[in-house]
Amino acid sequence: MPRACSRSSRRRTKGSWAASLPIVTPTLRAGQLGPPASPSSRRPRLRRVRRETLLGWLFLLPALAFYGLFVLQPLVLTVQYSFYDWNGVGPATWVGIDNYVRVLTDSDLLGTIFNAFRLVIFFSFVPVTLGLVVASIIHRVATGRLGGIARTVVFLPQVIPLVAAGIIWGWLLSLPGLINQGLTVVGLGNVARAWLGDFDWALPAVGLIGVWVLLGLCTVLLLTGMTKIDSAMYESARLDGASWFAEFFSITLPSLRYEIGVCLTVTVIAALAAFDIVYVTTGGGPGNSTAVPGIQIYIVAFLQRNVGLASALAVALIVLVLIIILPIQRLSRDERP
Repeated sequence: MPRACSRSSRRRTKGSWAASLPIVTPTLRAGQLGPPASPSSRRPRLRRVRRETLLGWLFLLPALAFYGLFVLQPLVLTVQYSFYDWNGVGPATWVGIDNYVRVLTDSDLLGTIFNAFRLVIFFSFVPVTLGLVVASIIHRVATGRLGGIARTVVFLPQVIPLVAAGIIWGWLLSLPGLINQGLTVVGLGNVARAWLGDFDWALPAVGLIGVWVLLGLCTVLLLTGMTKIDSAMYESARLDGASWFAEFFSITLPSLRYEIGVCLTVTVIAALAAFDIVYVTTGGGPGNSTAVPGIQIYIVAFLQRNVGLASALAVALIVLVLIIILPIQRLSRDERP
């Protein structure tokens, strides 16, 4: 048997073995706090954060200046002018809330607000409803290059300037226009009329132009939302024997709450603040049948030279837009994590 090692040799062996072991540095687990930073190491970090914050505000300063100069200042001046009787040139006279009382009691001014609500049906509800149908068909049928062409064709009216679109549709809807000629060809010549000059049909004709312009925007937004829906949900529904309508109302609509809210917000604001299409096609006529707040503000301020009353109508329009838009934003808020 080998001779037993002496105590001194065992100590030397143990010491050399311990010295050969690697030094392991303990690591912190997730959520475990490390040693507190020293004040000297915290100062450079705070200095860096303050410097980045200052640089961020410096980059933002030009945009804030333009926003304050061209948005906030006119808004404040509009509210200020609404309490005065002023023709835009001479001295202004304080009248308090008389302009607002006139807005709420004058039948012509109230009629413009009612016309704006009628335009909401054409500018908002019809494009969003048709956009859901068209987007669902494109998402289900048109794929690849065909889908890209369909998106481009549908979105094209949104690219055309609204003034140009109003002029083109004014030609189409005139008495010798292409639409009346088409009605005559199919045997409906007795229906033909000057659509934009008719007291009963002028506002729906303007609404038809709004449908044509805003349908592409709603379709593209909703189609983008449909591409984010998990296809496994549709496959599971089809395995269960669900029809297209069941998939649409059970999967598509609940998943597009946020996109529908965006479409409603954009289109409702476009309807309530409509000016260019109405001004180019009808100018608010015939009579006041197509007069909307935007047209009436222009007429009262620049033709009748009553800046105070026009400012009160503009403030009332802003409040009306906020009253309608804020609930839509709240109901369509995405609550997903």
